[in-house]
Amino acid sequence: MHFRKMAGVVLFSLFSSFVMAQKDYQPTPGNLEARQWFQDAKFGMFIHWGVYSVLGDGEWVMNNQHIDKKTYEKLPAFFNPIAFDAAEWVRTAKEAGMKYITITSKHHDGFCMWNTKLTDWNIVDRTPYGKDVLKQLADECHKQGIKLFFYYSQLDWYQNNYYPRGNTGHYSGRPEKGDWYAYLDYMDGQLTELLTNYGDIAGIWFDGWWDKKDADWRLNKTYSLIHKLQPSCLIGSNHHQAPKPGEDFQMFEKDLPGHNTTGFSGESEVGQLPLETCETMNHSWGFNLQDKNYKSTKDLVHYLVKAAGYNSNFLLNVGPMPNGKIQPEFVKTLGEIGKWMDRYGKTIYGTRGGPVSPHNWGVTTVKGNKVFVHVLDLQDTNLLLPDFGKKVKKAYFFDDNTPVNFQQNKFGTTLNIPQDKRKPYDTILVMEI
Repeated sequence: MHFRKMAGVVLFSLFSSFVMAQKDYQPTPGNLEARQWFQDAKFGMFIHWGVYSVLGDGEWVMNNQHIDKKTYEKLPAFFNPIAFDAAEWVRTAKEAGMKYITITSKHHDGFCMWNTKLTDWNIVDRTPYGKDVLKQLADECHKQGIKLFFYYSQLDWYQNNYYPRGNTGHYSGRPEKGDWYAYLDYMDGQLTELLTNYGDIAGIWFDGWWDKKDADWRLNKTYSLIHKLQPSCLIGSNHHQAPKPGEDFQMFEKDLPGHNTTGFSGESEVGQLPLETCETMNHSWGFNLQDKNYKSTKDLVHYLVKAAGYNSNFLLNVGPMPNGKIQPEFVKTLGEIGKWMDRYGKTIYGTRGGPVSPHNWGVTTVKGNKVFVHVLDLQDTNLLLPDFGKKVKKAYFFDDNTPVNFQQNKFGTTLNIPQDKRKPYDTILVMEI
């Protein structure tokens, strides 16, 4: 089949499957291509950074410590990240094997990390640093070939027009009055800036809808604006529910798709869109001086592999320090993950969730006629895979191509995995079908 004709068939097939979840929203061919790229990319860096970093107590510090707006306004004077190096950040992500970066343009405290013209509550007007870090990062991402997503909080503890109040931010000392639709106009204006002044943006990562579930968020207007400004820009929202019309990917906070171990996904339903799970390297999103609960490299590799087995991307967070550096504990672990991805990335990038559903022992991923069996925790020397309707032609270890002894019958496929073939993080077998 001619390549262009084949590509058209693939895009139409993707369009047909996605449109079911999107109802009346019809993504452009460029948007569908972007979704396919997103699913192939598999691994990204999440960055939570703002004036809250100064206090070293996470991004919710304004709410959790009951800091009023007037007091919180003192923080930007202490935020002078002269050690920030966009090239270093992007290089760190690339060396970890990450294909995209998602950074907080505005978190719940309303502070803007770019030179917005719609409020002076931003890094250029309020800090001694006085520079647009999003512009620096966008330019460097474009230079180094990394896609850039902007996280944007729909929730805002600073703006008076975020009214009526939601479930959070009740200690800010704002007046009990405001114009909700003026706030939504403000939000749309800021999104217009972000999608006009920073080149190609791969996606908008919304958060905060859950603060006011019953409000009129005008999602159709906002989503239509985004797709008009940049049709290929992907929209996702961390609303912890089923996908809503106009969204292009679905994310899960601190959980694999379909799970609810952290309590965020009780109302969530796994839809038909590309999937992403996000997780922290310790317990915190924003910089937390006292949080030393660092996840091991092995644990994070397992999370990445499991996400791929669930047909999902893995967005791994760093919370840079107020001086602009990513803390060394994170850099060290990211480097170790990168070395693993250098060797085993072929079993992750460009794959989809495999034909065998995830189990306690591990997961499968698939690319073409190759099924990658990721054995993460196996107590025995034999692994029985339930029948998945395909004949296994041969099986071998990914590391050295040595054959794997296997038997296949109507009950499934049994693979023999001797102890001396086990790897520290993930023992990978390849089945050609």
